[in-house]
Amino acid sequence: MESQIAAQVVGLGGVNDFSLWQLFVRADFVVKFVIILLLASSVFSWALIFDKYRLFKKINLSTTDFEDKFWKSKSAESLNNSLPAKVDDPLTTIFKQAMAELIKTKSKANNIQSARVERILEISTDEQIKIIEKNFTFLATVGSTAPFIGLFGTVWGIMNSFQSIAISRNTSLAIVAPGIAEALFATALGLLAAIPAVVAYNKFNSDSRRYSARIENFCKRFLSII
Repeated sequence: MESQIAAQVVGLGGVNDFSLWQLFVRADFVVKFVIILLLASSVFSWALIFDKYRLFKKINLSTTDFEDKFWKSKSAESLNNSLPAKVDDPLTTIFKQAMAELIKTKSKANNIQSARVERILEISTDEQIKIIEKNFTFLATVGSTAPFIGLFGTVWGIMNSFQSIAISRNTSLAIVAPGIAEALFATALGLLAAIPAVVAYNKFNSDSRRYSARIENFCKRFLSII
């Protein structure tokens, strides 16, 4: 460790290039690992954000379309027969599974039939909400841990800077500036990864609750009909 720091002191003492790439190149293994981890987390978070944004936009439109068809249809059975075998809309999927159980239990008593359909509605709703909320935990994890990971890189970089001072016995800012810059870079990346993840998690969690309430309201009205 001391030989590595000494080499950095000799090689970096006169370096004035503080571009982001050079900060990464000059960083030691630990800080580089922290930077790569935060960048990867940020990229995956943004990919997940765009994916969930498209998902909620799509299912809100498809669910509105299905509800319009449902209330305009002559009967639930005729609507069920007109639906394709494979559907992407969560509410349509729930309806099809409930109708399948309703048709299967036609010979049962009304109270038994209603209880079984209600159970299917609960199970199907739970399955669809789990699909919608898939990877929400990742956003929450990035939002809560990324600042601390960046802080770890910051502490490590500053520690190396102080060791550089001790080895060179030179308190010049040129000795410690690269290490401090690398440390602050890690902190900035931690915040860059955490802030969008927290905002997106809160928004999508709210969207999921609203959509879940929408499904619940439909299921109650559907049960009242049958």
